[in-house]
Amino acid sequence: MTTPDPVSRRNFLGTTSVGALAAATAVHTSSQPVVAQSKQDKIRIAFVGPGGRGFGAHVRKLSELEQEGQPIELVGVCDVYSEHRDRAADFIKKNNGKEPTKFVDHREMYEKLDMDAVCIGTPDHWHAKQAIEAMKKGFDVYCEKPMTKTVDEALAVMKVWQETKRVMQVGVQSTSLPLWGQVNQMLREGKLGKVLMYQTEFFRNSAMGQWRYYKLTEQMSPKTIDWKQWLGCEEGLSEEIPFDRAVYAQWRRFWPFGSGMFTDLFVHRTTSMLKATGLRFPGRVVGAGGVYMEYDGRDVPDVATVVSDFREGVQGMVTATMACQNTPITQTIRGHFGSFVFGNGEQFDSFKFIPERPQVTRNSKLVEEEIKTEKVQDTTYAHFKNWIEAMVAKDPQHCNNPTDLGAAAIANVILGARSYREGRVFHFDADKMSFGDGDSSWASMWEEKSRRRDKPSHIAGWSAGDLGSELEEPEYMKLGGPWKDGKDPARG
Repeated sequence: MTTPDPVSRRNFLGTTSVGALAAATAVHTSSQPVVAQSKQDKIRIAFVGPGGRGFGAHVRKLSELEQEGQPIELVGVCDVYSEHRDRAADFIKKNNGKEPTKFVDHREMYEKLDMDAVCIGTPDHWHAKQAIEAMKKGFDVYCEKPMTKTVDEALAVMKVWQETKRVMQVGVQSTSLPLWGQVNQMLREGKLGKVLMYQTEFFRNSAMGQWRYYKLTEQMSPKTIDWKQWLGCEEGLSEEIPFDRAVYAQWRRFWPFGSGMFTDLFVHRTTSMLKATGLRFPGRVVGAGGVYMEYDGRDVPDVATVVSDFREGVQGMVTATMACQNTPITQTIRGHFGSFVFGNGEQFDSFKFIPERPQVTRNSKLVEEEIKTEKVQDTTYAHFKNWIEAMVAKDPQHCNNPTDLGAAAIANVILGARSYREGRVFHFDADKMSFGDGDSSWASMWEEKSRRRDKPSHIAGWSAGDLGSELEEPEYMKLGGPWKDGKDPARG
């Protein structure tokens, strides 16, 4: 079968009504359904790795959206495990009326299948390769979080995305909450004054240990799973190891394939905070933690913290334990004049503004507020719908979690994981898109700004001038300064 040009087949899409969707905030929403004009207008979507999340979210939600009349058609499934491959194909045939073509190797699917876009739900170590190959083939991409396994891979994916101009959505569904665009606008307008820090979390607990709830079955065997293909040995993605059901089903516990809470959980909250603040790549990152309780053969820690410092003069922290759930810290953004407090999870209908005392703000009218926001019942559904709208509009930045945001989140969480593992502090140079070992230059830079009496740095899009960013100078500070030749500086 000859692969047609997916761009040519969809040239019509650029002129459809969805191209005029409003982008008033950083989060795109649409109340109007996008309806295909004819069968040929449909975006043909295939799936790589329709296993856990890849089936429960990718296949199910896109099947639902197709049934509702969205301009898509589900045409292919690719998985190394025959049970997952058949389950996804049978589900699509039953619910959407047409049996998709089945593949074991994604490269064969990319070459032979008449398709326009792909959903990637494979383990982390495959994401970069499958996303890059897809975009170079002219396909749009939905890639489950984390976008990649390493920072170098994230930068490589971002480069190809920029070159090919494909639509790529990264699967952090909480970025489809209108909340974060609303918060970003308020921050830029100076509601909190100078933005100083964010803190966020993802606490969990379980009797059996995280990620061991993915069940092992007798059906999982070298006869039903192409183990060598799953490992990616020929591609240099992993060393060859004996088949192990626990490694296959619970790969998030092991460094060669996942990064535990850093990429499964921290990336969720970090991405949301980056979207809210407008921050992206960090300047300095350090991580800490350890395997303090879950001694079940895992590699990844059950307690961890990542602290990122940004050149905008903001610090971010994400922290959690996988063995304590009922006492998490509160998701918060702090500024000189007040803080936004969001609570936990990703179901919000409001958030709090808590002002600092009038002796600091010089504004007695600032009072605690409960600020309403639009609640989204199903963020996964909203996230896939947003991806479809972006593909119809052929606008990569219409995605609520585009590739540049996904890459920035990876830089924060993966450098934190590496810091924990390697005992290093990392500096990131956003101009050169490179990173290396930390040194004294970070602290020296801020100390020098203070000695020069510089104005504070601000988040992108700051429009509030000096609001909440200047210190008052007490009259007695005129008495300060070095005594040169024994002369009092206060006497001239």
